[in-house]
Amino acid sequence: MDAATARFIATITALPPETLAAAFDHAVGLRRQGGREASRALRLSASENSELDHAVRSALLPRGEELNAYRAGLHSRAKSVCVIAARAVRKPGTLSAEQYALLTAPFTVLDVAVPRHHATRPVR
Repeated sequence: MDAATARFIATITALPPETLAAAFDHAVGLRRQGGREASRALRLSASENSELDHAVRSALLPRGEELNAYRAGLHSRAKSVCVIAARAVRKPGTLSAEQYALLTAPFTVLDVAVPRHHATRPVR
């Protein structure tokens, strides 16, 4: 995994429960605004997806009780919103700048630093 993605995962998975809950709530609202389509536009290999999923799951697993005590189901919901944003950070070149902004917005609206978008090839 590249260093920027690893740092991003470490940052977002360490956020307090209330911040992770707010990120998830924001992501749900964005689904109807193109978030679902942006997520589908990501092009990662099965091994890349597995690596990101494992990194996020491993970071959040020790916090499961803490997160679920704050809000029932937050552990699973936090994993979801973190993985989606991490996928965008890992492969920004497969997304337009707008799609990248949409997938990372649950964290940027909370003033979490997100690596800048940089297209590595034209996005269709």
